Amino acid sequence: MSSSPPSPRRRASLHVVQLLGGGGVGTGDHVRSLSAGLADRGLAVTVGAAGSAERRYGFASAGARFVPLPVDSTLAAVRLLRLACADADLVHAHGIRAGLLATLALRGRSVPLVVTWHARSTGIGPTAQLRLLSERLVARTATVVLGSTSDLVHRARQRGARDARLAPVALPAARRSAHADRIAETHRAKLRADLGALDRPLLVAAAKSGRDGGLDLLLAAARYWRDRLPQPLLALATDGHDRALTRGIERGRLPVRLLAPGEDPVDLLPIADLALLPARWAGRPPLVDGALRRGVPLVATAVGGVPEVVGDAGVLVPYGKPAALGSAVNALLDDPDRRAALAIAGPAQARRWPTEDTTAAQVLSVYDELVAGR
Repeated sequence: MSSSPPSPRRRASLHVVQLLGGGGVGTGDHVRSLSAGLADRGLAVTVGAAGSAERRYGFASAGARFVPLPVDSTLAAVRLLRLACADADLVHAHGIRAGLLATLALRGRSVPLVVTWHARSTGIGPTAQLRLLSERLVARTATVVLGSTSDLVHRARQRGARDARLAPVALPAARRSAHADRIAETHRAKLRADLGALDRPLLVAAAKSGRDGGLDLLLAAARYWRDRLPQPLLALATDGHDRALTRGIERGRLPVRLLAPGEDPVDLLPIADLALLPARWAGRPPLVDGALRRGVPLVATAVGGVPEVVGDAGVLVPYGKPAALGSAVNALLDDPDRRAALAIAGPAQARRWPTEDTTAAQVLSVYDELVAGR
């Protein structure tokens, strides 16, 4: 994909530049959904991101003009972004890195800058210090900071944001269900048999390796249900695929099946008995979103935006307490009535979440307010 400067565009009623700085799948899905919603409302939308993002999310098919930005040169990315923003009425950056690029590209200009904080870092040492400095710069530069969770709004205010507001993010329906529905209809028994869970409970989980990723917590909790009969199987999606992980699972006699890299645990929800999320921080992760929508009983750590998303429709436990996580799983496996109640409560809770349409309308109201005030 070419990285040549974008050609001038005809001015529309409002030209908004959406900037994606390499965030996770949920962020990219949100930018795609938001771009489509804004374009449907008559706005001219430009999306700036790495070239691979267009292939993954299809911003052009959502009605936006796409500008590929290099990922190996900040100077080149800023130069191209500055050209893309030449006639912009407002710039909306998603994530701290995108906020930094927008800050540099808009230097010396009075264009309103909105920055959505989708996640927070749990790093330590020099990484955490660098992140703190970046957050302070972005928070103090942005005209408005939108936080996808209440704790992110609080964090932005602590970092010096002049105006920080809550703006929950809706995940697109197409990603939530299409592939998983096909699995449910045609391969349910076969998939459970292939996983080795035809006659035993299937737990589906996502956890990251590292100090705060939740993987160690989850594996420690698995010891609390390994002696059950029938023994539950944990289908685990993680980035920690290595020999040390495999040896640890074998030594601990843990009933864990590691999903292959790239396999999406959300796709297994139609055949799952429980969904588990042991993260130290999460906003609105796809596994939680999918589990509640499908009525799969959920056990998750009470961190970040999870309590806001889940409400009373799941079982929440403290982070860092494997006994609490293990006990919660055992309690649900022992209580079919409780599982049945959660299967009803999950979809009911999901119906109360903001939709893609209401998300776009809320963001547009912020845009109108900022542009009218210029």
